[in-house]
Amino acid sequence: MEPIVQVAGFTKVYGSSRVVDSISFEIFPGEIFALLGPNGAGKTTTLECLEGIRKASEGKLLVSGLCPEKDFQKMRKVLGVQLQASALPDIITVEEAMNMFCLYLGTETRYDLLERFDLKSKYKTEFCKLSTGQQRKLILAISLAHHPKLLILDEPTAGLDVNTRVELHQIMREERAKGTAILLASHDMSEVEDLADRVAILVKGKIVAAGTPNEIITSGDSKVRIHVKTQKNSLFDMQFGEMPITKDTEGYGIFDTEDIEGAVSQILSHIKSNEDKLLDLRVERPSLEDRFINITRSGGLQ
Repeated sequence: MEPIVQVAGFTKVYGSSRVVDSISFEIFPGEIFALLGPNGAGKTTTLECLEGIRKASEGKLLVSGLCPEKDFQKMRKVLGVQLQASALPDIITVEEAMNMFCLYLGTETRYDLLERFDLKSKYKTEFCKLSTGQQRKLILAISLAHHPKLLILDEPTAGLDVNTRVELHQIMREERAKGTAILLASHDMSEVEDLADRVAILVKGKIVAAGTPNEIITSGDSKVRIHVKTQKNSLFDMQFGEMPITKDTEGYGIFDTEDIEGAVSQILSHIKSNEDKLLDLRVERPSLEDRFINITRSGGLQ
């Protein structure tokens, strides 16, 4: 399968500063690829160069075989973009906005998308009178109107309520299933862990970690955390070998261990022998957010 996006040795220099330093990655049809990093890592610069807004200093960037800076007119046929700060004129109505962009993109007006995004009742509503979630839906609907091969989403659900976030996540899954490649930039690690097929983490302009969310997570500390609460708190009466126990504010005993089976077995045995009663037991693995914090603080995989 040929990649939709090819980035090879891409570098962007401003004066003496290398904002992006020789990064490479590919994105394939029907996958969600997340580009992560702290503020100032080079994410926005990378997106802007792929969109043709800025020119690369070095390296190759191709979208469906097109060079963003040279094939700008052709790029509009294959690229859809929703930026975090996207906005339309205040007085333009939902219907006018869709009509205008579909005319620009050379496609029929996509009333079906307005219905899919629950905007049918808002056809005559001005943009400024829509809620934040409705504005975000309209801009995403417009970006999908011409069936783009690549959809770039920059913080697509930031500031949205839970229901709207869930709805937009479902739309992203539907687009992936249709074969659309999605490049997602987000600070919401739970969103990325749930949606992304592959992840690349940028730190100071370099990709310092890449892989599936699970590969990123398991590349670090393999310990899991066990939370246990009992009726008589008997777990605090003894030390479990090399498994130190701590107590949280809700009365749970917390254990960090690599041996889940052995630890749980030992805990349950101790509870039974002390005639205590198990009230709750939870096993938590490290999250993508935990690994992201570790990686960005240390400057790369450890």
